[in-house]
Amino acid sequence: MLKNVDVVCVTLSSPILIGVYENKKLIETISTEEKTSEVLPEIFEELLKKYEIKNLFYAKGPGSFMAIKITYLFLKSLSILKKIPLFATDAFYFNDNQPIKAIGKLFFVKIFSKIETQKLEKAPIGKFELKDVLEYDEFDENTTPLYAIGAVG
Repeated sequence: MLKNVDVVCVTLSSPILIGVYENKKLIETISTEEKTSEVLPEIFEELLKKYEIKNLFYAKGPGSFMAIKITYLFLKSLSILKKIPLFATDAFYFNDNQPIKAIGKLFFVKIFSKIETQKLEKAPIGKFELKDVLEYDEFDENTTPLYAIGAVG
């Protein structure tokens, strides 16, 4: 019998992180520098052999828009085909609310619940990390990627 697990995807930058959680506790971490489009199907092929996935979670942005789009389409399709609920949260959950590089000196920042871009001369760039314990209440069913964040440029 396969273990029931939740799977979390953080594909906003390199390396991408995939976390496997049993009873909300991290039991396996997959980290890779490979391209999201190439490695996500391979990773999930293996995970589906090893585990019964009961929930999918992902960081919906901000970050690499292409990686976010690919991840969303992949997870949404998997969610529909396998009838696995999909949930999302913003990227700041995975980097302790640190600024996220946008372009040039622009960074995405989260002030209260609003995400905007700010020009910062020097900003601590938060590293994305999987949480040891998954907090369901930090995620919701609004899984649409964060495309409509202020203009970058």
